[in-house]
Amino acid sequence: MANNVLTPTMQKVVVRFSGDSGDGMQLTGDMFSQASGQAGLDLTTIPDFPAEIRAPQGSVGGVSSFQIQFGGTEIYTPGDEVDVLVVMNPAALKANLRFLKLGGTIVADKDSFTSRNLKKADYEENPLEDKSLDEYKVIKAPATSLTKEALKDLGLENQAMTRSKNMFALGLVTYMFGRPLDTLIKFIEKKFSKKPVLVKANKLALEAGFNFALNTEIIGTSIIIPPAKMQKGTYRNIDGNTAIAWGFLAASENSGRKLSLCSYPITPASEILHELSARRDMGAIVFQAEDEIAAVCAAIGASFSGNLSITTTSGPGLSLKSEAIGLAVISEIPLVIVNVQRAGPSTGLPTKTEQSDLNQALYGRHGDAPLVVMAASSPDDCFNYSYEAARLAMEHSTPVILLSDTYLASGTSPWRIPENGDLPDIKIKDFEGSADEWLPYIRDPEFLTRYWKGPGDKGFEHRIGGLEKQVDTGNLTYEPENHEKMTKIREEKIAKIAKKLPRQSVVGAQSGKLLVIGWGSTHGAINTAVTEMLEEGEENIGFTHFNYINPLPENTEEVFSRFDQILVCELNNGQFANYLKTKFPKFNYRKYNKIQGQPFFTSEIKAEIINTLTN
Repeated sequence: MANNVLTPTMQKVVVRFSGDSGDGMQLTGDMFSQASGQAGLDLTTIPDFPAEIRAPQGSVGGVSSFQIQFGGTEIYTPGDEVDVLVVMNPAALKANLRFLKLGGTIVADKDSFTSRNLKKADYEENPLEDKSLDEYKVIKAPATSLTKEALKDLGLENQAMTRSKNMFALGLVTYMFGRPLDTLIKFIEKKFSKKPVLVKANKLALEAGFNFALNTEIIGTSIIIPPAKMQKGTYRNIDGNTAIAWGFLAASENSGRKLSLCSYPITPASEILHELSARRDMGAIVFQAEDEIAAVCAAIGASFSGNLSITTTSGPGLSLKSEAIGLAVISEIPLVIVNVQRAGPSTGLPTKTEQSDLNQALYGRHGDAPLVVMAASSPDDCFNYSYEAARLAMEHSTPVILLSDTYLASGTSPWRIPENGDLPDIKIKDFEGSADEWLPYIRDPEFLTRYWKGPGDKGFEHRIGGLEKQVDTGNLTYEPENHEKMTKIREEKIAKIAKKLPRQSVVGAQSGKLLVIGWGSTHGAINTAVTEMLEEGEENIGFTHFNYINPLPENTEEVFSRFDQILVCELNNGQFANYLKTKFPKFNYRKYNKIQGQPFFTSEIKAEIINTLTN
């Protein structure tokens, strides 16, 4: 047997919980993440689950997993190779063994490794017995039978008792890392407060797993990881979709505008709709439309009436919204469109992550229809960028597309709750003259922003629509020269927003052989890769990451000019690299693309950097 890779001096660890779709792996991982955060550790998580509502039980295709990297240092990714792999059945082992480090630890429910389950997972022999796992430390725990034993006096049916075995596994892993059960028990009591029998069942199963590890000494020495050094404040663990919803609530409060969300449910964006529908106490107005087209049109109406208006979707839904988004562009009204990207085209891989909607966000409208395009880069900063998207939309009276993706939407990381004064003010410029002097399409001279007036404001009554507007008056006109002028004004208005954007910064070398570029959710893997290589002595690489895509920050070209080569890493077939080539064609670009429905591994980025520097 290989030596266990777990050591008492580890600064960070990667754990992956995996099992059948009905084994509660997402809940188990979420509870472990919450407890890790409350222990003062930094962390990032990623769930992975099948698209089918209920895949065949015991099949490899039905395996659900939840991975977390946590530690006493800054954590930017859910990790590459796994230190501890928890498997609740043979299919989970088959699907996830490739992620485990040599010498890593497998925690297996040995009761589930029956001949029937082994056959479903396409095993000819039991891997727990045939020495095929000798390169790993294997903890064979009778999770199912001991869970049933612990719950036998509760009067539950056999299936109900078996469902609690995920808590047994959680208790065992909690002991492995020297944690008390207090935080997890409080979580159970809150989640199942209306069902006392489930509170008792889950607590008993949790304690059974913990006590099994304690009494058998099968784990060995617990791994104690010291808390991370983080900025002082109040933290909570948050996923990207929740963070987006809360960012909009904050923007609504700070701007004094009512929040309207008009959406149609779609994976993986639906949780934003769910979260805001529960926030009527904060004034959120939520409309679930009958389809994507109705949703965006309702959102445009809400914006015209003066509300901070949002619509959320994924790639297929954005396609349906495209015509109406053109209406918002020509009307020049604030609107935020959130696209939580998934792997496409068409239905594609609906529960997997990708960045392949960038071209759609930049160009996916008929006519010249420019708008702001932004992208968030971690679950917690989805809050900041949804707030920023709302701010730019309202201050510049323009549609804004905010790109997230499946990885950010369902992944989690610690989020510091903002304090008073942390968020920038939202300054919606009002017309300073009298109603008699106002016209619907006169503009702020500095940024060419049309003044945002409600149609019912006394003296400011007006109309909008999809036909071209006359300069200043907003009257309908077919005059050729006017259409050209308005087209160029709308383009210039978006370009001028670059003046308000933060300058593009570089991590590592400020000039040299190679600049590594990412955008959106690739930040964690690329930043970790570059930082590790800098610590290892590489001096010729820098890293810059883009959250503002249209317009780009004003100093983008100057940053590029300081490096010999530019390596653009993205989860698509090269869309951002191609976009940069159209903007700044003189530079030497290299592409590194991954299109597998999975985020980058840090090791992949490091290998590509080395390859680029040596070729």
